[in-house]
Amino acid sequence: MKAFYADHFVLPLPEGHRFPMEKYAQLRDLVSAIDGVELVEAPAASDTQILYAHDPVYLIHVLEGSLSAQEQREIGFPWSTQMVERSRRSAGATIAAAKTSLKEGIAANLAGGTHHAYRNKGSGFCVFNDSVIAARSLQREVHSKLKIAIIDLDVHQGNGTASILENDSSIFTMSIHGESNYPFQKENSDLDIGLADGCTDATYLNSLLMGLDQLSTRFQADCIIYLAGADPHENDRLGRLKITQAGMRKRDEAVFQYAKDLQIPIAFSMAGGYGKSIDSTVAIHHQTIITAAHFQKN
Repeated sequence: MKAFYADHFVLPLPEGHRFPMEKYAQLRDLVSAIDGVELVEAPAASDTQILYAHDPVYLIHVLEGSLSAQEQREIGFPWSTQMVERSRRSAGATIAAAKTSLKEGIAANLAGGTHHAYRNKGSGFCVFNDSVIAARSLQREVHSKLKIAIIDLDVHQGNGTASILENDSSIFTMSIHGESNYPFQKENSDLDIGLADGCTDATYLNSLLMGLDQLSTRFQADCIIYLAGADPHENDRLGRLKITQAGMRKRDEAVFQYAKDLQIPIAFSMAGGYGKSIDSTVAIHHQTIITAAHFQKN
């Protein structure tokens, strides 16, 4: 199974910044020891590919460093050339994983899941929306009739994804998230399932299975892009749910089994994770990669 990485493209952050940048390098170190996983450096998404999802004026502002102070605050990162390059690589990794999945069944991005980026602005640590860029790259560069389902299991709603794709019937957006968590102004996905604070494994997994059943009924996907956020975990600082590590594994198994049963290629990204200990977040991401590698072999 190919896993695309970009952790060596690091963006400089002020001391004490709450974004856990170091988790990506730690994850790659662990993944390098998994039998059957091939690490591949992520390519950079091109301007043309980024424009499949984003407004040209926004892209120019990002590239030129002319984002306003307010725009940078909304993204949550100070602008730098390294921020631009890392954002390109993170999107490029999801494009590469999606294209690889069509040939090999499953592929991973060891970062990505930047679902808060809107067509004309970044938000919530997200500069470019890699899932939308990848989905439309498949449609524009592989086959125009491909139908893609985006299954977003980050604890925060994929508001940017939902907004960009609101009128695009060829890409189905499904988000299972904390109903009272960020973003506080939700957008309309094709399927939204909001969960109460304190939600536990049984309710979460039942909601996921219900959502997958609805997806099957409403949409015939040719490819899945799965955001395997670590932040529903009970030890996440921002998650507010109570999903155990075993519950997180069952979640991943349910999604990969769904794709396997229907023989749908699946590309997945790590999305969010803000554990009280960074080790707990890395452990959840690592577990997702191990689970996917098992499905790839079997």
